[in-house]
Amino acid sequence: MDRWIGFGRSLVVYNNPISRRAWRLFYEDLLSPGDVAFDIGAHVGTRARAMRAVGARVVAVEPQDPFTRYLRRTLPKDIEVVAAAVGGRAGEREMAVSHRHPTVSSLQTEFVSQASSSPGFEKVQWNDSQSVQVVTMDELIARYGRPDYVKIDVEGFESDVLDGMSEPVALLSTEYLPGFASLTHQVIDRLVALGDYFFNPVSGETGRFLWPEWRDSHATREWLDSLTADGRSGDLFARCGDR
Repeated sequence: MDRWIGFGRSLVVYNNPISRRAWRLFYEDLLSPGDVAFDIGAHVGTRARAMRAVGARVVAVEPQDPFTRYLRRTLPKDIEVVAAAVGGRAGEREMAVSHRHPTVSSLQTEFVSQASSSPGFEKVQWNDSQSVQVVTMDELIARYGRPDYVKIDVEGFESDVLDGMSEPVALLSTEYLPGFASLTHQVIDRLVALGDYFFNPVSGETGRFLWPEWRDSHATREWLDSLTADGRSGDLFARCGDR
């Protein structure tokens, strides 16, 4: 029963017309028809649908049941659904699952072990596990082509996803959680090692950049460290070679 309660909550919170419209309008300025976009951690497909609506060729990657089955039934047929997680090495891993809060199911052990005592996670319990296949970004690129944009939302596992990518991509975004700033610092470390990246955050599901200009890694780290642990999460966008 808990699994279906959590599944229903995800549909209500994330797959709603307001969120889809906000992200569609946002992606209109970032993506062009025919661009390749990867949705890593697709969940209920809100972003995948928004990216497809502006003409992108979308690959939606999601390891968690029952969401992979839902995506295959409900996404446009030309969106490729990959039932896997993405990480630094291909293989098989155990994912910690929260049935009532499936959006925070994670492969990141540090995140899971610390989250229950962090603001916003007090009522979350990781009460199950699921064995999932793991592929790398390099494998996805070899299969589907180099993406123009990659969205990554994998509950603390973002830097592990980037460990499996050997060359920079033009644009990507990763979730940031103010209570886990160290994990986002790891993401920034990995990105600046790959290329000349500049950054701009989007708070929550607003579909709007916080800053009028893109900032370098130093300024972005200062902003990240200024956030309170109970602050609003969001997406940190990174653009390679273009302020």
